[in-house]
Parts: sequence; structure tokens; C-alpha cells
Amino acid sequence: MLQEKEIRLDGILEKLRGKRLLILGFGREGRSFYSFLQQHVPDANIAVADANKTLETKNYPMVRQWHLGPDYLQAISQYDLVLQSPGVCLKSLFPKLDTSRITSQTDLFLQAFGSQSIGVTGTKGKSTTSSMIRHLLQETGHETLFGGNIGIPLFELIPQINARSRIVMELSCHQLEFARHSPHIALLLNLFEEHLDHYTDYNAYQLAKYNIARNQRAEDLFLYPKGNSLIEELIKKQPLASKTIAFSEEDFGDLLQSTKFPLKGAHNRLNAAAAMSAVQKCDPKTSMADWTTALYSFQSLPHRMEYVGCFDGVTYYNDSISTIPQAAIAAVKAIGNVDTLLLGGMDRGIDYTPLKELFEYSSVRNFLFTGAAGRRMLGIAQETDSHDKHFAFFENFADMVDEAKKCTCKGMVCLLSPAAPSYDAFKNFEERGEVFKGLLKNS
Repeated sequence: MLQEKEIRLDGILEKLRGKRLLILGFGREGRSFYSFLQQHVPDANIAVADANKTLETKNYPMVRQWHLGPDYLQAISQYDLVLQSPGVCLKSLFPKLDTSRITSQTDLFLQAFGSQSIGVTGTKGKSTTSSMIRHLLQETGHETLFGGNIGIPLFELIPQINARSRIVMELSCHQLEFARHSPHIALLLNLFEEHLDHYTDYNAYQLAKYNIARNQRAEDLFLYPKGNSLIEELIKKQPLASKTIAFSEEDFGDLLQSTKFPLKGAHNRLNAAAAMSAVQKCDPKTSMADWTTALYSFQSLPHRMEYVGCFDGVTYYNDSISTIPQAAIAAVKAIGNVDTLLLGGMDRGIDYTPLKELFEYSSVRNFLFTGAAGRRMLGIAQETDSHDKHFAFFENFADMVDEAKKCTCKGMVCLLSPAAPSYDAFKNFEERGEVFKGLLKNS
């Protein structure tokens, strides 16, 4: 494999050599790109563009030019190849942007190692499903590597790859937006309105997700949930070269209904069906008994309907990962006995009317809101006939949590499932969840 690996790696390097390179976004993945170039292309002509004008620049001697500050995107036209980091939004440059000059770690990695990769994307469930796939493979004796949107830049996996490696990738829409290569096994879990601040419209977001499979070949596999009309419509309009396989919870009988299944909610049973379908296609020789044993030993990830504790008779759950209405609705149904729901955060302009289902028909009594998204949700709530509900808005997250402690009945559940991103007040959803837990445990 060493020689084959070097050949694959050289395919990446061939695209980078002799070009004026712009690393667009200098967060963790951007710095990972720099380290890769430093090791493999020491004479590379590198520049960096980033919105942060106070970025530390002293320790990067190979960078010939820095483009920092609010106009950093204007530098794109000056370079042969742009190495885009996830989350750098190029919407303002459409439709004039020459996307043929845009690439990413994801695309270059898939070009070289896509044949060994299982890629997972979807608006919701991709972290749980990809983590579950990794766990299932590890527990059944497979050499497994894990990277992507989970927080590990894909290039950092390259030194560990050998012929036996199964590479599991969690892929966001940002990582897939300009991808021209796809993994051998691709999973698209769902499509809900999200990231509309980043895309021209909802259709553009869907197509970015669909990129996980659009460049597959005949020997590759595309897995999606049976009956998902949006995905089925994508397949109809843009047929794939790969084999398409629809999975469902029913494919596994009572396996996912058992009390031994470690996760709550119908959405997690569907995530498990996706994971089980993928690993069975990856290795059809492993027995169902072994897959089942591995599945039942899986532990849920933090900030995903995470049990925080019982304080003064109230049970608290942290579902900070929730950034769309459908996630909050699913969490309320899965956990049950919810008396207080904490909602709101950054407003990305998505449709919040699905929350009417909770405001009008759920047994939740207290709805507490914060952030710009929370203001819009509150407006929707106040238009309903839910006169027996308690609706309140808070400028400060901590004040909202304090009110939750006061108004939640003992013996009931208080749930943080915001249905909105966290970036208005926190670095990310993880920080929001940790702050929530800290406010409870330190009170």
C-alpha cells in the first residue's frame, strides 16, 4: 500500500505544485493545509486570506502575503487555486465567481482516498450516525479512521492510512459545496432548511449536500432514507451513476425497538438504520449478532439530548446541537414529560412555523426564548390560541435558565433544544451546552 498511497498522495500534490495558492480561512483546517504544504510542497507559493485582521502571522514563514480584514474575499481573483476552509461564505461573489479555481481538503482527500471512505451528511444526525459507524467498525475489528466535520481535518489522517483503513467522514454542506469527488459509500440522512445565510436559496443548500453522491461511480453506493421525498426528487432530477439504496428502520425488525438500544427517539432509530446499512455494505461478512452487540454498546454524543442531571426535583436535558425546528420537535417527543423548553439564538432566516405544533398541541407549558431567532419564534407563539402557555423572552441566556429553574414543575423535564444556531452569543453549540450545564450545576 505504501507505493499506492504515495501515488494517491502525488495526485493531490500535482494539483498544488507550481500554482499561486490562496488558503481561504485560517482556522484549524486552514492551518492544517499550511502544515501539509510545509511538509510536502516546501517551495509552494502561499497566501492567506481571512476575515480576522488581528490574526497571528509570525509563525508561518512560507506565507508570502496576508489578506486580512473585511475585504479578504477580494483576494480570490489573484490566485490560481483557492483552498477554501469550511464555513467561508462565497455567496456575495456569485454568479461571477469562477468556481473551477475553488477546492478544499475534502475534495482533494476524496480524490485520493474516496475509494476507502464512508461519507455521512444531512442537516441533522450526521455526527451521531458517523460516530456510530466508526464505533460499529471498531468494535468488529476493523481499522478505522475518523475525520471531517467532527473536528479532525482530513489531511491529518493521511499519515495513518493503510490498505485496510476504513475512513469514516462526517461532511457538512460547506465541505461538500464545491466537491468534485465522492466517497465510495455516501449517506444523505435528511434535508431541512438550514444555513440559508450561506446559500442563495434552499435549493442551492440541497445541491451542496447532494454533492456527496453526484460524483460517485458505478461501483459506489448511495444510501438514503426510504420515503424521503426531497432526496427522491433530487435523484429523479439528477440521476446518479452509483447504486442507490433506500434504508428504513423496518429493515432491522425489532433490533432498534429493543430496550437495549441506547438512544432515545425515532430520529435516532433512523440514524442507527443508516449506520447499520452502511457497515453491512462495507463488510457483508460480519454477522448481524456482532453488529447488534456493537450497536448496543454505543454511547450518545454530548449536547445531543444529553442527560445533565436532576436538580431540586427537575430533570434537565442538554440538546444544544438543535439548530432547526424539526430537531426541537423530535427532542420533545423523544424525551417526553417536558414542562419547559428553552429556544432561540442566532436568526438565519429559516422557517420557524413548524414550532406551532409545539406551541399549540404539546404538553409543554413553558416556552422561554432568547436571541433574534427567539424573538421571531415568540411572535409565532403569540399568534396561536395557546392561552394556557407561558411565553417569555430574555435578552440574556443565563436569565432564561434562571427562569427555567423557577417555572419548571418538580418531577418534570426542562429541555434546552434551541432550534437555532448559537453564534449570536457563543463560539459554537458545544459552548452553549457547556454554559447551560455549568449554570445548572453551579447554582
